[in-house]
Amino acid sequence: MDKLIQITSGRGPLECQWVVAKVLKIFLEEAKNNRIDYEIIHRENGDENLTLKSVTLLLKSKNVNEFLKEWLGSICWTGKSTFRKLHKRSNWFIGVFELAGLEKISFNEKDIQFQTTRSQGSGGQNVNKVNTAVRATHIPTGQSVFVQDSRSQLENKKLSVERLKEKVLEQNIIQLQKRMQETWNNHLQVQRGNPVRTFSGTDFKKNYQEKTFKKQRSQLKNELKNYRNDLN
Repeated sequence: MDKLIQITSGRGPLECQWVVAKVLKIFLEEAKNNRIDYEIIHRENGDENLTLKSVTLLLKSKNVNEFLKEWLGSICWTGKSTFRKLHKRSNWFIGVFELAGLEKISFNEKDIQFQTTRSQGSGGQNVNKVNTAVRATHIPTGQSVFVQDSRSQLENKKLSVERLKEKVLEQNIIQLQKRMQETWNNHLQVQRGNPVRTFSGTDFKKNYQEKTFKKQRSQLKNELKNYRNDLN
């Protein structure tokens, strides 16, 4: 099962862009640990080094739905800004959303139509008298390239496939970006409160609920100890 996921800072400030980069690292580590294949489809760099405004990933796994239960929604990082030392805000929110209805367009060499012709030199003069130049057209998209780098038709054909693939995938990215923008506009204001996950500190540790229980148990033990001392 394939899923397209976007991790975004929404309209959040630079601190949220920093959180996106941090969350991405943890997200990919957990995906790897859960044997989920992933591919980064697109990323939008933030306003500073090591920050990201958004990143879009393709996830592939039978267990991807179970994995995403712990991720989809608002993510909160609690800590002081590393960019604005005097800023009073300590809770920063980003969003993890599924891009429903978006599909990654594949590239298949079987969809290419080849035409051979003579290579042309400057001024339209023939470079040679054999058909070594290649025009390759990707039928589903209509994208095409013309290659005459080599005197070998086979080499030109190989080059045409590589260049056509880059061109088609580049066009796919542009289309994907447009559709992502439409989806992203619905999440410009990332919801604050009720985060599915909370991290804290510059080391970006996950806040586990068990820590609270441990603190409570320790407090109860101390109270019980003091109570026994009072009885004695």
